[in-house]
Amino acid sequence: MCATCGCDGAGAVVHAHDGHVHAHASADTRTVVLQQKILAKNDGLAERNRVFLAERGVVMVNLMSSPGSGKTTLLERTARELAGRLRIGVIEGDQETSLDAGRIGAAGCAVVQVNTGTGCHLDAEMVGAALRELDPVPGSVVVVENVGNLVCPALFDLGEARRIVLASVPEGEDKPAKYPHMFRQADLVLVSKVDLLPYLRFDLGRYQTDLARIAPAARVMKISAESGEGLTGWYDWLAGALPWPGAGDRGHHGLAQADAAVVAGDP
Repeated sequence: MCATCGCDGAGAVVHAHDGHVHAHASADTRTVVLQQKILAKNDGLAERNRVFLAERGVVMVNLMSSPGSGKTTLLERTARELAGRLRIGVIEGDQETSLDAGRIGAAGCAVVQVNTGTGCHLDAEMVGAALRELDPVPGSVVVVENVGNLVCPALFDLGEARRIVLASVPEGEDKPAKYPHMFRQADLVLVSKVDLLPYLRFDLGRYQTDLARIAPAARVMKISAESGEGLTGWYDWLAGALPWPGAGDRGHHGLAQADAAVVAGDP
């Protein structure tokens, strides 16, 4: 078991038959009970975060991905291009260093760094403390840049209003099939670094098919923080997360959705 989050890693049993190796999770009542207790405590703290955010008229979104997929680069460009139009605060999650927080701050965003040490994800308690430190202004959006990991962050409610999963082209098209729980939680899936599509083997059709099976309600966008492809749609989506009528006008001032590069599902 993961000592931090309680995920049932130690319950896997590996065996071989027919020339192939297979792994199955074993039933361990103690593990299940511990995980339930951890998650129940976290869910209570997540509700406190929701109350805090609702009282201020602030929307929080949870941005999750594997390491190196482009979360920080996307937020840097987003902060620069939406400056003066949409107030964004960032909670930056990493095991060590404040390197990414420094990049976000230099781009003009209010940012709070959370270092988890050996932890593989952010939880509601960490985010609650960071929210009090960030002190977001009414009418703003808080983006939680979660620790790079396609497994454990999906388990933990932080009090967010929306969940975003970002997966880059260099990672391959198999990520939705291999990490279904993460993608199943997504309101929005961003396929990043699409400027590299001409140079890499990436089966977009397979990606879309797997994602439609796993998360049929998720909206999907192709984006590149390098070339700018699809960013207009991303900006409109982010501004549209604000809860009151006309809130999107505070964002990118009616940027055309035609530039959104939506490749599947547009609920």
